[in-house]
Amino acid sequence: MTLSINEILRREFPGYARSRRLPARQHRAAWLLSRCGRSELGGHLERCPCAQTERIVWHSCKHRLCPRCARKVKDQWLERERARLLPCAHHHIIFTLPHELLDWWRFNQAAMGNALFAAAAATLTELLADQRYLGACPGMLLALHTWSRSLALHPHIHALVTDGGLDGAQWRLPRRSHFLPALVVKALFRGKLLAALARLLAKGTLRLPPDWSPERARSLINRLGRLRWQVWLCERYDHGQGVLLYLARYLRGGPLRDTQLLATSTQQIVMRYRPHGAPPTTMTLTPPAWLARYLEHAPVTGQHALRHYGLYAPTATARREIARTQVPPPTARAPRYHASHPRPAPRCPHCAQPLRFAHRLPPQRSPP
Repeated sequence: MTLSINEILRREFPGYARSRRLPARQHRAAWLLSRCGRSELGGHLERCPCAQTERIVWHSCKHRLCPRCARKVKDQWLERERARLLPCAHHHIIFTLPHELLDWWRFNQAAMGNALFAAAAATLTELLADQRYLGACPGMLLALHTWSRSLALHPHIHALVTDGGLDGAQWRLPRRSHFLPALVVKALFRGKLLAALARLLAKGTLRLPPDWSPERARSLINRLGRLRWQVWLCERYDHGQGVLLYLARYLRGGPLRDTQLLATSTQQIVMRYRPHGAPPTTMTLTPPAWLARYLEHAPVTGQHALRHYGLYAPTATARREIARTQVPPPTARAPRYHASHPRPAPRCPHCAQPLRFAHRLPPQRSPP
C-alpha cells in the first residue's frame, strides 16, 4: 500500500468516523487531507500559447496538517519572519501545559490555547518590564505545538525572546547573565494560567469532561498550584534564526511526514520517530489508534498558532525600527537558510513556452 498520510486517511477515516463522535475540526482535517491534489477540490486547466499542449492541475487542500502543502508556505513564512527579526541574540523558552490538564484541553482547545498564550506572554512581559531583569519591552514570538515526537498530546509554547528590549528610545540589555530566574518564571506562569482557568471555570465557559464535577476541577487547580511546572529556559542564541528554522518545521505540515511511515496496512501502521536523547525507533499502532493520535492535533479553525508580542507585534513596526538602529552587532554569523527551490513551470514541447492558466475546473465527485 502507498506510504502516505493522505492515503491512510482516505482508506481508514470513513470507518473510523462512523463508530465515534468526533469534533468538526477533525472531520474537516480528514476530509481536506484525503482529497489533497484530487479532483474533489477542483482545479484548473493550463494551456500553452500555441494550443498544442494542455494539462489539468488539481488543487491542494492548504490545511495546516498536510505535509504536501507545507513547503511553499514555510518558505514564505521564514522570509517574512527573518525580515521582522531584530539582529540581536535571542532566548528560547518553552512553557508546557501540565499533563493533568490534558482532558480539559481535549474539550476546550480554543479557550485553553488562548489561556496558554496569554499566560506565557504575560509572564515574560511582566518579568522583563521589571528593572531587576531588563526594564524594557522585548520582542517576543510565541508558537503553539500540541504534539510530542510519538504523536502523543503534549501542548506547549515555544517563545523566542530578544536578549534586550526598548526602553523609550533606548535599547537596554539584560541585567543578569542568566536572563531570567527559572523558579520565578515557573511560579509566575503557573499562577497566571491557573488564575485564567479558575476564571473560566467560575464563568461556566470551561467545558469539563463528562466524569468531572466543578468541585473536582477546583481541587485540581488547587493541587496544581503546589506543584513545580515544566518551563525550560535554553541557553542564549547569538541569532534567533536558528530557533526560527526550528519553529518553521512545525508551522505547517503537522506532526508527521510521509517519509516517517515504514509500513501501512488495514491491521497496523508502522512509523519511525526519534525520542528526545535517544536513537531513532519505531512504533506500531492499529489504524484507529494512529488516527486518534494524529487527528487530535487538528487545529481549531481560525485560531492562530503563531503570535507576536512586544516589539514583534504587528502594531510595533515604528518602535521595532528604532530598536534595529540601536541593537549591538551580533558576535557570530547567522545560520544559513536554504529555501526550497520551486519546481520549474512546465513548458510546451512544441513552442517551448510555459503553460498558462486557461480556466477553472469545478470540484468533482470522482476523477474523470
